[in-house]
Amino acid sequence: MAGWKRDFASGLVVLVPLLVVAFVVSWLYGQLATVPVAVDPPPLRVAVTLVVFVLLVFAIGYLMRTALGGVVEGVLDDVVNQIPGLRVVYNASKMAVETAVGGTDELQAPVKVETWDGLRMTAFKTGKKTDDGRELLFLPTAPNITTGFVVEVEPDRYEETGESVEDALTRVLSAGFGDTEERDVQELFEDD
Repeated sequence: MAGWKRDFASGLVVLVPLLVVAFVVSWLYGQLATVPVAVDPPPLRVAVTLVVFVLLVFAIGYLMRTALGGVVEGVLDDVVNQIPGLRVVYNASKMAVETAVGGTDELQAPVKVETWDGLRMTAFKTGKKTDDGRELLFLPTAPNITTGFVVEVEPDRYEETGESVEDALTRVLSAGFGDTEERDVQELFEDD
């Protein structure tokens, strides 16, 4: 009985990510193929659209490094933040992109914070301190790391884990289900 469960799970572990990637690529290709560009055949239209998009991203990125870019971004943020429904979507997506593109450079080290008696949570050092010497830590919510809490903690009230930022983020993003070490699928389904 356990053999077929293990085989089925092994097959899912390989096929589901491939199917998800195939679906996303297919959907994206379908969207790009319908872009109204006077180029045929559709594969060439998709290539042209991607090249134009990449050039546009680089041009805007270059503009943002200038003084004018900072002003434009500030004005855009102010205008969007005046619109109640759009404000939430804009700020959440901006934070998600900044987190994804910025990587883990700003998160310095994962730490364990005891929030209640015996309950520890994963937080990240930000490298900033308050005027009274407390460390500012970011305590993300799982599995959405773009939200969380900024907490001020005495340096003796947290414990450094010694693990990498990537390992700690993997654990948080997977809501505790992810394992950063490679494990055999068979181990997951072995009967005790």
